[in-house]
Amino acid sequence: MSFSGFAVQLLNGLAGASSLFLVAAGLSLIFGVTRIVNFAHGSFYMLGTYLAYTLVDRLGASLGFWPAILLAAVTVGVLGALVEFVLLRRIYRAPELFQLLATFALVLVIKDAALWIWGPDELLGPRAPGLSGSVEIFGRQFPTYDLFLIVVGPVVLGLLWLLLTRTRWGTLVRAATQDREMVGALGVNEAWLFTSVFALGALLAGLGGALQLPREPANLEMDLVTIGAAFVVVVVGGMGSITGAYIAALLIAELKAVCIWLGLVDVIGISVSFSKLTLVVEFLVMAVVLVLRPSGLLGRPQAPTRNAGAVEAPLRASGSAYKFAVIAVIAALIGLPLLMGNSPYVTVLAIDLMVAALFAVALHFIMGPAGMHSFGHAAYFGLGAYGAALLVRSAGLPMEAALILAPLVAAAGALVYGWFCVRLSGVYLAMLTLAFAQITWAICYQWDSVTGGSNGLTGVWPAPWLSDKTSYYYVTLAIVAGGVLLLRRILFSPFGYAMRASRDSALRADAIGMDVKRVQWVAFVLAGAAAGAAGALYAFSKGSISPETLYVGKSVDGIVMVMLGGIQTLIGPVVGAVTFNWLHDTVARNTDYWRAMLGGIILLLVLLFPQGIAGFARQLFDSRREAKEAI
Repeated sequence: MSFSGFAVQLLNGLAGASSLFLVAAGLSLIFGVTRIVNFAHGSFYMLGTYLAYTLVDRLGASLGFWPAILLAAVTVGVLGALVEFVLLRRIYRAPELFQLLATFALVLVIKDAALWIWGPDELLGPRAPGLSGSVEIFGRQFPTYDLFLIVVGPVVLGLLWLLLTRTRWGTLVRAATQDREMVGALGVNEAWLFTSVFALGALLAGLGGALQLPREPANLEMDLVTIGAAFVVVVVGGMGSITGAYIAALLIAELKAVCIWLGLVDVIGISVSFSKLTLVVEFLVMAVVLVLRPSGLLGRPQAPTRNAGAVEAPLRASGSAYKFAVIAVIAALIGLPLLMGNSPYVTVLAIDLMVAALFAVALHFIMGPAGMHSFGHAAYFGLGAYGAALLVRSAGLPMEAALILAPLVAAAGALVYGWFCVRLSGVYLAMLTLAFAQITWAICYQWDSVTGGSNGLTGVWPAPWLSDKTSYYYVTLAIVAGGVLLLRRILFSPFGYAMRASRDSALRADAIGMDVKRVQWVAFVLAGAAAGAAGALYAFSKGSISPETLYVGKSVDGIVMVMLGGIQTLIGPVVGAVTFNWLHDTVARNTDYWRAMLGGIILLLVLLFPQGIAGFARQLFDSRREAKEAI
């Protein structure tokens, strides 16, 4: 470690901060004004890099490198405006998380479109003309292009500040960030304001991606990697605050640079690898900031939304028709292995569908009745899976005992994380759950001696009497059915009513003597235990477990399942889990571009059934019943 190395790493951090800020600034604008959790923002960044590669390659000789870069950014901005006009404008009145489902589907479509157009290989662009060399700083060579990027961030920040503070459009944007319903009430055309904001946000993401072309190759993994970091920056800085986004990007990028500079350090005789912290440092920062300052560094508390989408429908006790349908489904599941004895794959797929259903029901338990949105529920699924694997492999316990204790391991994790999470609400709560989940993933990914590191743990098989898939199928069916029915029973207990009261009106619930935070905390732990049970079943079903089980993609899959089925019905997460996983399996086996087809199907379902599949069925049933009663 030397001073020159430290100085160069700080400069690297400044360059990285500028790149991250360009993406986060656009996301912050979209997030602040439209309240859309735009999961496709990383895809716009990826498209900016790919389009810049093509335009520089085809038009660079005649048009020039820098005009081609700007044209790529403008093209992405136009595409963003088109997406907002064609898709998002139709679902602004839907629940906010349903909009996330639409943007997630868009990610799948854009990824496969990029695969079809540019192929699977990485594409490295040319050096920037005039900035291809390096300069000497403290005896070390530093790329000239990175110095250029260091300047770009503050310049864009200044231009955005002028746009937002010195123009009428900027005044409207700032007003919409604070209270978008009031802006509409004053006669402002909200639709075109939202379109222009979305286009500018997409343009900034495209510019960030295009400017990365000389630094890193275009590849299909850029979208998810970028969107996670961008969300962190927006939340840490404060939703809707451009200056806050720059400060957060600067803080996170510099901390990563310092971790790289420190490398392996001996602390009291213990070797600590700070370089490994680069995988999780942004989530550590976000967790600390949200615990100490829930609205972010420069953010303000969100104004209450007067039109938050569909109002939560009251839960109903089971009618005779519902009970008959449940009995019929369970009977069909009992007979499935007997009817499909010649097709073992169907049994394996059915196990996966049941595990996914229990995971989705656990997530719905806190998202719907408790009103707590979680972007990190995969943490408890993974804790249950790793807990079961370690109890069998390291503690030497039998598989039956591991199945009982694994949910308690997940519940312990939810007990700790939930204590912090329930003190927040809305998107800030969701992002704190994501931070804790990513911290857990990083620990499992790097703790080689205990969790197996990136390779995970293998040899996690069921007991001998469950080695046959049919036997394991029936155990899975019993545990999943019992878990789902238990959670449903809790929802109709006094505690379940307290959960819904805390969700619908925390002030009134507190006024009549309810400890709202404690109710939410207990709900968090119960949901974590149920997810842990699903994780344990998954581990023994597959015979192994890897860190991908805790990664953000698993949490997103859970949200997709809940929203696809419908958050306002108890059967919704089961329907969504079966639909999503069955579609995923069927489509993936029949086409190379399964993501685009799956995304297209999800988009179609979003537009046709804005309340989810089960929610639509419930509305249809209610309308027919009301029509009969009227007659």
